[in-house]
Amino acid sequence: MSRGRILLVDDDRDLLKAAADWLEISGFSVSAFDRAEEAYRQLMREESDVVMTDIRMPGIDGMTLLSSIVRTNGEVPVILMTGHGDVAVAVRAMKQGAEDFIEKPYDAEHLLSVLDKAVEKRRMKQEIARLQGLVRESGGVEIVGDSPAIRNLRGRIAMLADVDIDVLIIGETGTGKELVARALHRQSRRSAGPFVALNCAALPESIFESEVFGHVKGAFTGALSDRQGKFEHAAGGTIFLDEIESMPLALQAKILRVLQERVIERLGENGPRPADVRVLAAAKSDLSGEIAAGRFREDLFYRLATVDIRIPPLRQRQEDIGLLFGHFASLAAHRYGRAERQAPPHFRTGSRPTRRI
Repeated sequence: MSRGRILLVDDDRDLLKAAADWLEISGFSVSAFDRAEEAYRQLMREESDVVMTDIRMPGIDGMTLLSSIVRTNGEVPVILMTGHGDVAVAVRAMKQGAEDFIEKPYDAEHLLSVLDKAVEKRRMKQEIARLQGLVRESGGVEIVGDSPAIRNLRGRIAMLADVDIDVLIIGETGTGKELVARALHRQSRRSAGPFVALNCAALPESIFESEVFGHVKGAFTGALSDRQGKFEHAAGGTIFLDEIESMPLALQAKILRVLQERVIERLGENGPRPADVRVLAAAKSDLSGEIAAGRFREDLFYRLATVDIRIPPLRQRQEDIGLLFGHFASLAAHRYGRAERQAPPHFRTGSRPTRRI
């Protein structure tokens, strides 16, 4: 794979050839032009990862070329080559959308470093755009990554989403269990219904039953009116029970009855109510340790784990780190109105002699 596609523009043909030769030796694919008009036409025919152009040229100069690219193809980064006296112009150009500038005569290794960063940023944006397209096609839930593990995860979600059975989602803290649950809901036939998330670890045992199943007026002191619980609120949709390993044993039996009989009873009420809901539960581990310690019912586990989805931790898909960095940096930049940050380029092995071009 090419290190990057560079569109190089310089009216000094000797410098143009020397730079093009060095970049090609260094692993880049280079299209070299001594006139900006021809370079721009080439860019319209075939995209490049980076445009690198001199500022001062006869006819269309580098600043005009920059303006045209920003206006018509603003995703392509533009790096300006400047003489010593043009630094102020280059700084102004960066405010108008240039990616970076390099002073002539430039250090060849520094040039490679600047180009690597620009190519990485360009490819990161393209990959994020591609993944966002996949997200839109798969129900609008962003599961970022393109590693084999994440592609398999997306495939399993697509396979199970429209099968109306309960699912146990297993994954370490921070791996995205709720994202997976939301993706299952959005791609299911229940997507028009509510998605109700409940963190079992955050709910005190004293109010758990009332919150989950609801209560009738007078069921306990302070119950001044009937109240619908989470299962009823999720009717026709999906309920997500996060950190289910934290659920008290006494309440696990009640959840088991819901799964078996698809009915609930409000606290203080004698008659059952139908529970038309899909149950998705999440745990940090496969629950075998909790079952062995007597803290989790084995029958509830087998009822929930008829089908499970296991989310790989990031250490098993390190190729997704750059995409995740770009995704969260983009979200933060938009939220706080700041410029987007790019992921550091991958470290490259091997040393090259320092040269001047």
